[in-house]
Amino acid sequence: MKKLIILGFYLLGAISAIAQEPAEADLVVQDPKAQEKIKNLRIAYISDKLGLTPEQAEKFWPVYREFSDQRREIRQEMIDARKQMATDKPDQAQQEQLVKLGLALRQRELDLEKTYSERLMRVITAQQILNLRKAEGDFQRLILEQVQQRRMIQQRNETLRERNQRLKQQRN
Repeated sequence: MKKLIILGFYLLGAISAIAQEPAEADLVVQDPKAQEKIKNLRIAYISDKLGLTPEQAEKFWPVYREFSDQRREIRQEMIDARKQMATDKPDQAQQEQLVKLGLALRQRELDLEKTYSERLMRVITAQQILNLRKAEGDFQRLILEQVQQRRMIQQRNETLRERNQRLKQQRN
C-alpha cells in the first residue's frame, strides 16, 4: 500500500510536465524529463503489480521493451495512415484500404504478442503474463486520470484569472 501511495505522489509530480493541449488524442509528453519519469514509474508499477523478483525483472524488461517498441511502431503505422486519409471526403477506395490496413496491422500486433508471450513465458509465469495486460491498462488509466485532473485544475485557474481580470477592468 505504501508503494502505491508513493507511486501516486510520483505520478502527480511527473504529470505536471504533461503538454497543455496535445495535438493527438494520445497522451503527448513534451518534456523529456517527464517522459523519463513516466517510463520509470511504469517500470515500478508493472514490476510491483507482477511481483517480479530481481532475477525475473532483469530478464523481463529487455524483452518487454523490445515488444513495446515494436507494438508502438505498428500502432504508429495506423495513426499515420489515418492522418493521411484525414480529408473532408475520403473516397470509398481509401476507406476500404484503411479498413484492410487496420485488420492487417491488428493481425501483425496479435502475431507479435504471440511471439513475445512465448518468450516472456520463459522468464515469468503464465499468471504474471495474464496480470501484465491488466497492469498496463491500469497504469494507462492512472496517467490519463492524472492528466484530466491536471487539465481541470488548469481550466479552473484560467477561469479564475479571467474573472479577476474582468473585475479589475470593471473597477478601473
